[in-house]
Amino acid sequence: MKNATTGWTTPAEIRAQVLKLWNRGALLSAMVTGETLFPLRLTLKGPNSRQLSDHFTEVRDWITQLTAAAGPYRIAWRTVNHRVLGSNEIPSELWIDSMDDALALIGKRRDAETFAGVIELTRKREPALLPWLSKRPLRALELAEAWPDLLRLVEWLRNHPRPGIYLRQIDLPGVHTKFIEQHRSTLSELFDLALPPELIDAEATGIANFCQRYGFRDKPLRVRFRLLDPELTLLPGGGENDITLTQADFARLDLPVETVFITENEINFLAFPSVPRAMVIFGAGYGFQNLARIDWLRSRELRYWGDIDTHGLAILNQFREHFPHATSLLMDKETLLAHREHWQTEPHPETAELTRLTEAEQSLYNDLRENRFGERVRLEQEKIGFETLVAALRKM
Repeated sequence: MKNATTGWTTPAEIRAQVLKLWNRGALLSAMVTGETLFPLRLTLKGPNSRQLSDHFTEVRDWITQLTAAAGPYRIAWRTVNHRVLGSNEIPSELWIDSMDDALALIGKRRDAETFAGVIELTRKREPALLPWLSKRPLRALELAEAWPDLLRLVEWLRNHPRPGIYLRQIDLPGVHTKFIEQHRSTLSELFDLALPPELIDAEATGIANFCQRYGFRDKPLRVRFRLLDPELTLLPGGGENDITLTQADFARLDLPVETVFITENEINFLAFPSVPRAMVIFGAGYGFQNLARIDWLRSRELRYWGDIDTHGLAILNQFREHFPHATSLLMDKETLLAHREHWQTEPHPETAELTRLTEAEQSLYNDLRENRFGERVRLEQEKIGFETLVAALRKM
């Protein structure tokens, strides 16, 4: 039989209501904005008139629990007249009258004092960041120890706009490269608030482009490639032609090739057979920042070769974001079925919708993510027979 007191508000539930406000950041945010939250009425569920009559002892115990825990919260009472029990006072409303009472109830006074120090320091040093404290108060509380150094970095960059140096060269005692790397995401949000728009490269988005966005020098992106035509060479006397250049140097080459292969497997890259007027680039999985701005690649035939699994097709889909005309190599259903003995299990398949695949590629992707060949099937590109590659290149 269901307990009559089930659903009546308990002191623990009162605390949970206020703790929910804390976990949403509402209490700390109000400390920044000055928003008035108090007095705040809380939810109170108590006995109805029938329960008051039938379970008077339980009602009395419930009232005793509420009043014993009162202090941080205030109880408003109402008088109930009962034909048998007479006149009785029962709780009708619960109120938190002040921020201090709310913090006392959930045991967060010390944290709030810490956050108040963060607000005061920010108001003195970088008032433009106060909206960030209001929006991300719990994150700011986590960063309280590091906050003074974060403010120093904001001030330094405002005084040295687009400095053109490596992060390692920032001359701030106690602020080292690892600290900046650790807080890149937060610093990006703070810099965006504190700096004039003209000092920010708006096209450089994401953590990977942090340095470019704010005018720091970054470790140069590199492109590793091989020329597949023995008649073409960059080095005196020919040689192996396994070459790595910075992205900037590679962009200036404009090589006399018609076809460019991109492969994700290093052995396939090294063993790729000779192809007239062609080259192969060693890819790097998701992300093509090293190739995205190479303009001369847009006028070449691009053939991408990755694993036949959901992630391989997702990477192909991402590659086409930068090079829509790219086609795939040996990433088809026929190749998958011909190498059944080499199938493996894909640990964490991709399930997102991919919008840049061809009809045949989309069909293969759907078959894989819906397990129509078996459970989480994958074929790594290095398991595809070398003669299969040679035959595919002949067809080209």
